[in-house]
Amino acid sequence: MLDHLLTEQRNPLTQQIDRLPTLEMLRLINREDQTVAVAVAQVLPAVAEAVERTASALRAGGRLFYLGAGTSGRLGVLDAAECPPTYGCPPDLVQAVLAGGPAALAKASEASEDDPQTGVRDLLAAGFRHGDVLCGIAASGRTPYVLGAITEAQQMRCLTIGISCVPASALSELVSIAITPLTGPEVITGSTRMKAGTATKLVLNMLSTGVMIRLGYTFGNLMVNVQPKNSKLLDRAQRIVMEAGGVNRHQAAELLEQAGRNVRVAIVMARLGVSRAEAEQRLAACGNVLARLIPPDDSTTSDTGGNR
Repeated sequence: MLDHLLTEQRNPLTQQIDRLPTLEMLRLINREDQTVAVAVAQVLPAVAEAVERTASALRAGGRLFYLGAGTSGRLGVLDAAECPPTYGCPPDLVQAVLAGGPAALAKASEASEDDPQTGVRDLLAAGFRHGDVLCGIAASGRTPYVLGAITEAQQMRCLTIGISCVPASALSELVSIAITPLTGPEVITGSTRMKAGTATKLVLNMLSTGVMIRLGYTFGNLMVNVQPKNSKLLDRAQRIVMEAGGVNRHQAAELLEQAGRNVRVAIVMARLGVSRAEAEQRLAACGNVLARLIPPDDSTTSDTGGNR
């Protein structure tokens, strides 16, 4: 029985939602949504631990895997899919395993979440190995598919993270790091794609973004490993070189081409006045982390007029 779960409780504030005028109905939903950020704020220490430990594992050659079913699993797929185009990281660095496979992205596959052994098989089939990190996502904290995979990862002595929205859940008791924003009863009873889903998305945003920052995929708040594979991304890359390198658009475009369209290399060339080869050597020596090469208090500049 699920009636004891916080996410399955009936919300006393929305019991008459179907009788409200549309604008009032939407205001009520919005008020409930505003409570989500507060719930997430309460679990920031756990998120911070997850970021630090995941970044350490990835530096050592590990990868981050998200695993879930239904809405939870689809949110993991979304976050994983956005990492390579945003940060230019290897496509296998952040991966997602969804109950029911790719077909479940567009069509619900509820039955697939009830078998823990399916979670294990899917995880291992994705190539999960010792040294990787598994983040299990389940709003209820009790999805057998997720619990099975987490148990397997624990037996492999891997770092495990659990995101759920129910206190003292089976998932939170099992994982190395439990992230449990308590979002309360849903606007529509049991519809965890709403507040619980929003909280999950916020946590995933912070987890992947925090890890990428710690791995040096950003410089300040600039995504300096973006791969300029189309006109929009080329324009973004040029603007990043302008901002971080203190050069004008023409200079940024030239430097980017000289750098083989490597944004970080172009920035080092602009800031330190060195050749591409020298820039590449200096970056390699500091693990490709620009902040280690350029002092933090001089990491950005508003001078884009080409005065340097």
